[in-house]
Amino acid sequence: MATPSFDQLLEAGCHFGHLKRKWNPAMAPYIFMERNGIHIIDLYKTAAKIEEASAALRQIAKSGKKVLFVATKKQAKEAIANKAKEINMPYVIERWPGGMLTNFPTIRKAIKKMTTIDKMLKDGTFDNLSKREKLQITRQRAKLEKNLGSIADLGRLPSALFVVDVMKEHIAVAEAKRLGIPVFAIVDTNSNPEDVDYVIPANDDASKSIEVILEAVCGAMAEGLEERKVEKVDAEEKEDADAPAAGKRRRVRRNEERAAAPVEAEVEVKEEVKEAE
Repeated sequence: MATPSFDQLLEAGCHFGHLKRKWNPAMAPYIFMERNGIHIIDLYKTAAKIEEASAALRQIAKSGKKVLFVATKKQAKEAIANKAKEINMPYVIERWPGGMLTNFPTIRKAIKKMTTIDKMLKDGTFDNLSKREKLQITRQRAKLEKNLGSIADLGRLPSALFVVDVMKEHIAVAEAKRLGIPVFAIVDTNSNPEDVDYVIPANDDASKSIEVILEAVCGAMAEGLEERKVEKVDAEEKEDADAPAAGKRRRVRRNEERAAAPVEAEVEVKEEVKEAE
């Protein structure tokens, strides 16, 4: 797990905060200084927080759980989509569907509707519809794909959220907090870090800043997934290796039972003879 160095964070512009007049006092512990009316973030604390968040996300991925990436601002959309796809994690880069977490069964119904439309396209039912019905279903499918396509494989609530810009995604953070889902987030100087479980203080407006942090956390998650795969293979190999020995033990036990059966029968006969005499 490679944590970005101070120089890498500096080059990516992670240290640039917002104007002093826009700051949130709760971010004071993460601010290094003020220059030309702009707050400068302490990059040593940023690096430490990236390492902490990466370690936690690595364990979540290793346990086979899902992390939902959320970023609807244009600077983060592409980076989030690319990195989440690489590690096969769900993501939201369009409008956050209100109640996505707190009313998850309804979201699942919408995803099921999308699956039903796909099934209609495959089995030929779609071809038997009128031109108007086809147009309506096609538009509905496109809308569902845009909003929910990236979470189609999310069968249950995610185990964690990774958010870029907690102010913009405040609804997602509020829903996660209500359900007790841990939140990992890139938090700028104008945001409130108190609702975030794993704070990564950094510039959330620059695409390079977002990318360098995503590179670190997604790299850690990829390592966790690889470790899970290796452990699974080792467990299967061990099971295969133990199978012949277990089979041999079962055969020995059966032979012993068969050998003991005549002796027991003979003893029972002798006892019956004695009782008759």
